Amino acid sequence: MNAAMELVFGRDPGFLPRALHTTAAVGLRYLFFAGVAWLLAYKLLGRRWLHRKIIPRLPGSSDIRREIAYSALTLVIFGIVGAATISAARHGWTRMYWRVSDHGWGWFAGSIVASIFLHDTYFYWTHRCMHHRWLFPLFHRVHHLSNNPSPWAAYAFAPAEAVVEAGIFPLTAMLLPIHPLAFALFMLWQIVFNVAGHTGFEFHPTWLMRSPLRYLLNTPTNHVMHHEKMRGNYGLYFNLWDRWMGTNHADYEARFMEVTSRPRRSDPA
Repeated sequence: MNAAMELVFGRDPGFLPRALHTTAAVGLRYLFFAGVAWLLAYKLLGRRWLHRKIIPRLPGSSDIRREIAYSALTLVIFGIVGAATISAARHGWTRMYWRVSDHGWGWFAGSIVASIFLHDTYFYWTHRCMHHRWLFPLFHRVHHLSNNPSPWAAYAFAPAEAVVEAGIFPLTAMLLPIHPLAFALFMLWQIVFNVAGHTGFEFHPTWLMRSPLRYLLNTPTNHVMHHEKMRGNYGLYFNLWDRWMGTNHADYEARFMEVTSRPRRSDPA
């Protein structure tokens, strides 16, 4: 109990520098990927990609400022929860391990895949719960202020939602034997997919919706429709739970085909 209290209240002498280091690492990663996506989609290649803009208008500057401000707060929360997870692992309270040889390279790779599917399940059900009318104002309203999201919306959460989203860190470490490097690679997948899904541009080819991959992969169109319509399309990486639970928008596939079949435009109006 005393060890738990020390962890919760930050009396572990290594907790504060660990939290600062984790926040900086998460922040730099987010700035890099969201910044690259922003530069490519909205600055350097915007004219060439405009026909693939799912909602054919650009988000306003006030929206971008709000997304960045809430993202900064989320990064602090992610850093604290990440540091707490590492502290818990060092106390032996999780299944995290430190030598690859303990489980081998096969499980090292398998743990990344398992983490991705665990996160997809966690995200779908927590996301769907946060849309309950009693929970939505406290947890999820801030994220839905971005009804035409940009890459900076990926982490634009209210503090309560940021805590829920960060819950995947200790959950993964407690449920799965996972090496810190495997966890870091899982987090790399998470940020790349999350930012890509919030760019507002559909980069998948038209043929994806004619192939079996449509039953597996999620797309930016799917998630932007969630921001636009407020309900349905709750999934993150995969389109499995939405299909199993009947929460895909009925016109999702038609919308994807419409977006990916548009002729190229050069007018950025």
